[in-house]
Amino acid sequence: MTTPRDHVIERPEGNLHVHLAGDTGPPVLLLSGAGLDNAMLSWKHLIPDLARDHRVIAPDWPKQGRSRPWNGRATHAVLLRTVTDVLDDLGVERAAVVGLSQGGALALASAIEHPDRVERLVALAPAGILEFPPGLHQLLWLTARVPLLSRTLPNLAFRSRAAVTAFTRRALFGSSDRVADLDEIVERVLDEARAGNAGSSDWQNDSIGFRRMRLDLRPRLPEIRCPALFVQGDRDAGIPLARTRAAADAVPGARLEVLPGRGHWSNRESPDEVNALVRAFLTEDEPRIRYDDSDVEGLDPDIRRMFHGDEQGGDAAPR
Repeated sequence: MTTPRDHVIERPEGNLHVHLAGDTGPPVLLLSGAGLDNAMLSWKHLIPDLARDHRVIAPDWPKQGRSRPWNGRATHAVLLRTVTDVLDDLGVERAAVVGLSQGGALALASAIEHPDRVERLVALAPAGILEFPPGLHQLLWLTARVPLLSRTLPNLAFRSRAAVTAFTRRALFGSSDRVADLDEIVERVLDEARAGNAGSSDWQNDSIGFRRMRLDLRPRLPEIRCPALFVQGDRDAGIPLARTRAAADAVPGARLEVLPGRGHWSNRESPDEVNALVRAFLTEDEPRIRYDDSDVEGLDPDIRRMFHGDEQGGDAAPR
């Protein structure tokens, strides 16, 4: 199995730790989730798979994994800048980006804000596309604003192996019975919990406004022009499949792969299946993208048919 190399980027707030694997091939940036996650926890199985023919870059987000201590808040703006900082430090002009949950939101946001840096993207159960009923939203907003609720109590509760095991089984997987390395996952999640990461992250707390989500990528998803793949388990307890389906529909040419019976952490629940989906998409020579009529309005009808693939509006010519 490939052993990632360590790379450290010095930032004013602290040292950003990056795991590197693979020496040749196109670069791919892997972005993990929030809270009790880190790069090696999420991407343990995908890193060696892609490293065979890709240059793999997997940062620990600020305040996660080995990117601590960190002096300052890890808000959306900070994490979005982290993406470009990592690419700049490594001399990578453009990369494929794969993100899970919080990382999926950052992959989408990067494609929107920095389209010249994202070759193609894979969003696994992405955050940043949610809204909640008013009562629940107010409760989440209050929790995010009260450290006792968002940090102290979760950190106390998740110091127990039993609590971490129950959380992992029920909240992250559709069926923990199919997770071969569940005990190891629990130990690594427990490590993050003991480091104080059991509560909601700065990114999560900062995303919730008083009456509505402060971070809502949905209105800008149609701006994404790179090839995009969404992957979602239909038993995800955190990200409703309907939200991900709507997000995929909003991105021109995006494809959605639904994993029956899988939960939020599909890349650890069914790593071989997810690895195969990601690899196939990243190595596809000519990803295909649909174009709306507005994109080709005014062009000669014969040329418009080239973009639509046929007169009924099928897949477009390769982009």
